[in-house]
Amino acid sequence: MGKIFCLMGKSASGKDTIYRQLLLSEDLKLNKIVPYTTRPIREREKNGVQYYFVDEGKLKELEAAGRIIEKRSYNTVHGVWYYFTVADDQVDLDHNDYLIIGTPESFVSTRNHYGGDRVIPIYIELDDGVRLQRALNRENGQSEPKYEEMCRRFLADAEDFSEEKLAAAGIGKENRFPNDDLTICISDIAKFIGRVH
Repeated sequence: MGKIFCLMGKSASGKDTIYRQLLLSEDLKLNKIVPYTTRPIREREKNGVQYYFVDEGKLKELEAAGRIIEKRSYNTVHGVWYYFTVADDQVDLDHNDYLIIGTPESFVSTRNHYGGDRVIPIYIELDDGVRLQRALNRENGQSEPKYEEMCRRFLADAEDFSEEKLAAAGIGKENRFPNDDLTICISDIAKFIGRVH
């Protein structure tokens, strides 16, 4: 029976790097589920790789068809952006294991859709000061840095990933991994995935 491992963490916690490394592991054999978003594509992103970039019309069409598994909206300084997972042909839990990136809210919705024994949380922890510096460095590398949006995300994460929300989602100590050392963090997560599946 396949599993979906839901990788979560506040912005700039290192989850994108960890996600990429785990997908490359030949031992774990994890597949990705590409989520959808209405936000604009960023430099160096490709449609269908990081996300499927769609407009709100396509989102409404998928909602009307009952194909949305989970949906989150973010009221950014550039307007409302939606991130969502679609019940499409990407998932075959009879034959494969998957890795996705999400939030406690999206994890709960995905777990409700696929079943509690099939969706496993993995939460990345990192000091807020380190995260803020990483986010600033990343934004500085963009041709048009969006500092206001960076700050909004940082503040929103305090609420989205509060201890209350983590506890309510059932994300316990056994599902938490500090990212003080990237190599150790990835190794610990890989061992955890190996034990679970």
